[in-house]
Amino acid sequence: MILPALTEATSPLFRPIKYSLFPPLGLATLAAYLDPDDEVTLTDEHVEKLDLSDTPDLVVLEVYITSANRAYKIADQYRAKGVFVAMGGLHVTSLPDEAARHADAIFLGPGEDTWPQFLRDFRERRPASRYQSTTHTLLGSPPARRDLIKRHLYLVPNSIVVSRGCPHVCDFCYKEAFFKGGKSYYTLTVDAALAEIERLPGRHLYFLDDHLFANARFASALFEGMRGMGRLWQAGATIDSVLAPELLEKAAAAGLRSLFVGFETTNIESLRAQRKLQNLGQDYGAAVRRLHDNGVMVNGSFVFGMDEDDETVFDRTVEWAVGQGIETATFHILTPYPDTALHARMKAEGRILHDNWDLYDTRHCVYRPARLDPDRLEKGYWDAYQNFYRWSNIFLGARAQAAWSSRLRHVAYAGGWKKFEPLWDAIIRVKQTARMLPLLETILEDKAPHRARRMEPEAHRSPAPAPVTGPAELVD
Repeated sequence: MILPALTEATSPLFRPIKYSLFPPLGLATLAAYLDPDDEVTLTDEHVEKLDLSDTPDLVVLEVYITSANRAYKIADQYRAKGVFVAMGGLHVTSLPDEAARHADAIFLGPGEDTWPQFLRDFRERRPASRYQSTTHTLLGSPPARRDLIKRHLYLVPNSIVVSRGCPHVCDFCYKEAFFKGGKSYYTLTVDAALAEIERLPGRHLYFLDDHLFANARFASALFEGMRGMGRLWQAGATIDSVLAPELLEKAAAAGLRSLFVGFETTNIESLRAQRKLQNLGQDYGAAVRRLHDNGVMVNGSFVFGMDEDDETVFDRTVEWAVGQGIETATFHILTPYPDTALHARMKAEGRILHDNWDLYDTRHCVYRPARLDPDRLEKGYWDAYQNFYRWSNIFLGARAQAAWSSRLRHVAYAGGWKKFEPLWDAIIRVKQTARMLPLLETILEDKAPHRARRMEPEAHRSPAPAPVTGPAELVD
């Protein structure tokens, strides 16, 4: 089982820590369906070299768009030796005919129903060439084969997924394509999720769910069950769920210390155009304050290049994020992934520039923007990163925190993430990444008292909608 690497992740000149964060949990989950006497290895090319000299009975590749060309090269080499190659993942589901030219069997959508069927067919020597998922459920799914994961190679070996998909439908997201033919959001049972958490050693967890808070009933029961476990954890959720009463408090009490939040843009028309409807009418500033009041750091996601964006979007976005005290920011160039509504619309308009999948990495402009030229969009993207992570802006953002301990945590987290790349590179190369986990836990563990943690239940109420200035801006 192989997770092919992005070209950047294997470069001798540049290997940032983000490629050594999480193990390939999807492949480890598929491995759990194998028989006990099956021999299996799991190779993550982001953190170890791939040996292509072997001739196994079966090679399984998980393919993302920016690893597609590398995955096809690996597949072709194995098939030339007569090895059966199976492929699945987001890119395979989006462009099955392309992937099928490099594989003996392809999997469309999640694999909880199709993978067991394929294994039966393969053992009986009658595998199909294409498997389409139609029954989307996690009920009865076995726990991931974590014994196959080389924990010492990752900063966050305790990644976990307790749900699939998301209930929202944004135009730029792969979700609708991947879950075509069945439910696009579903969860484990709470008991199964808690059991999986109990199996993980140490304190730190990272939930890789697209939207952990999506089902408030499930999330509430999960957080109540986690309370008292002594965990420190990170996750992702939407603005509307952050502003919902009580749920965030339960998460913080259970150990939530950092949340990835998709702000994407402060422009109302851009939100409507991309069908990011869950952000409309929400007070972004109130969401950030609510997270900070609960001792939760914010990793804000922002997308540049929407049709309403002009030359001013980069500085405006950075200024707003720094002013709010957002600890870390993830910037993206809008990318029209194949088989998404955004791609279909741009293709119909003749705006797609090429299909070089290596460049569909949210760092390159692969279409014609409405109000910017591609070079200016790419420059603005890099300028935004540079400006947000200037030491002066890191310290300025930290001043938004009330307690000195929270200010120090802000500086340590933001600075540690972006200002010490050479050190991270050295640590990764000597395979000592996991030794940095205690430092991450120390930074996450906020010692400051927070007003929201002491609030009585009747004090919880939904914040007011965002005030609007003019027709297009969401402001604090």
